[in-house]
Amino acid sequence: MKILLTGVSGYIGKRLLPVLLEAGHDVYCLVRLQGRQLNIQHPRCHIITVDLLKEKELQKIPDEIQVAYYLVHSMSDSREHFESLEEKAAAHFAQRIQETQAKQIIYLSGLANHPRLSKHILSRVNVEKILKKSQVPVTILRAGIIIGSGSASFEIIRDLVEKLPVLTVPKWIHNQCQPIAIHNVIHYLTHVVLHPKCLNQTFDIGGPEILSFRRMMSKLAKFRGLRRFIITFPFIQLHISAYWVYLMTSVNDSLAKYLVDSMKQDFICQDHRIRQILPQELFNFETAIQRAFQRIAQNEVISSWKDSWPNIKADTHLKHYIEVPVFGCLNNQQVRNVQANTAPLIKTIWSIGGDQGWYYMSWVWSFRGLIDKCLGGVGLRRGRTHPHQIVNGDCLDFWRVILADEEDGRLLLYAEMKVPGEAWLEFSIQKKGKQVQYHQIATFRPQGILGRIYWYLLFPIHWLIFRGMANEIVRASTRQS
Repeated sequence: MKILLTGVSGYIGKRLLPVLLEAGHDVYCLVRLQGRQLNIQHPRCHIITVDLLKEKELQKIPDEIQVAYYLVHSMSDSREHFESLEEKAAAHFAQRIQETQAKQIIYLSGLANHPRLSKHILSRVNVEKILKKSQVPVTILRAGIIIGSGSASFEIIRDLVEKLPVLTVPKWIHNQCQPIAIHNVIHYLTHVVLHPKCLNQTFDIGGPEILSFRRMMSKLAKFRGLRRFIITFPFIQLHISAYWVYLMTSVNDSLAKYLVDSMKQDFICQDHRIRQILPQELFNFETAIQRAFQRIAQNEVISSWKDSWPNIKADTHLKHYIEVPVFGCLNNQQVRNVQANTAPLIKTIWSIGGDQGWYYMSWVWSFRGLIDKCLGGVGLRRGRTHPHQIVNGDCLDFWRVILADEEDGRLLLYAEMKVPGEAWLEFSIQKKGKQVQYHQIATFRPQGILGRIYWYLLFPIHWLIFRGMANEIVRASTRQS
């Protein structure tokens, strides 16, 4: 079967793709950013670069597709007026799918059973209405809190519980939800495909138990063997709660606002029909977090909310950042002669960031991340999805991977931290005759006078850090030889 998969670089899409391929489907993966890699090599996986906001580009979608997944939403997007953008994208998608041979559209939405919905949930309900206007049968699955390694909800609860011995929380901590394991979500998404009882239907999907957010935190603390004290302050405003979640966890500011805004309501299923139509073992909260931590321990986190790219404009392509600018830029360049065996050096470079740190004065990087977080940036807590593997588009602490070419030994990062300009950090291995060299270049394109003051003010510390980092990377790779 020919299947169109949108949102393939997102948390759900990355999980769904290998399952669809394993089932024997031909999957056409729609990506917005040109050059985005999916870290999967498969003859039945086809990449299509399409911006849903540009109607003409949707003509790239094959007419022969039979099922189309719509997994696009902007909950981590910092752009304003996201509702109108989501409406426009959904309308373009519905119109184009109607022109194909598709027999079903599958949309993962949010639980919408509360009388006062957040604006993000209202936007998803609006997308549902737009998709239903299409002549193609639509199947809508409404989920609340999804628990799995790399999910935003799981990471927030984990960050709060593991880092804070005393949790001061607002009154929404007592609101009820029905968390569902990512395994169960993927099962529903794959088994509703062309199921006659699922066409033109809307289902609530949730786990087997109803818990308060406070209860989930207590259960996770018990699972991790941690003693935590949870104190409720009923007068804490939502915007203060959002900023607190943003500071204490790895999520960005827009995602924190979305999640806290959604937590002011209950997430409870009212419709359980899908349990009879597609029966499966629904994992309780303890089992879901146990499976999540097993994935983390085994370095098998397939996807993470962090790998979405919300901070770059919709019409931006990765290739625009691959060519690092020269004119009007300031840089710090480090060159070291290395041994002819480059494999250990590449391994060392590809392990940078996250728990490994930055090889030299990592505490300074952590301090810079803290400052960035206070200024409203992404901070350093995002880490990395896998300790040794990197693909284009991945996040790496407060950097974004623009190019990860192990074969040529080139890793290029683009800064997503708050800086008065733009910054790149490039690692490469070059051959000069019989000599092999390690090149490390930090490039900064300042914005106005403030940008130049920023660079020259920090020049001594930058020189010390980048010089030390180059030395330590070479030494670490030599020890592995």
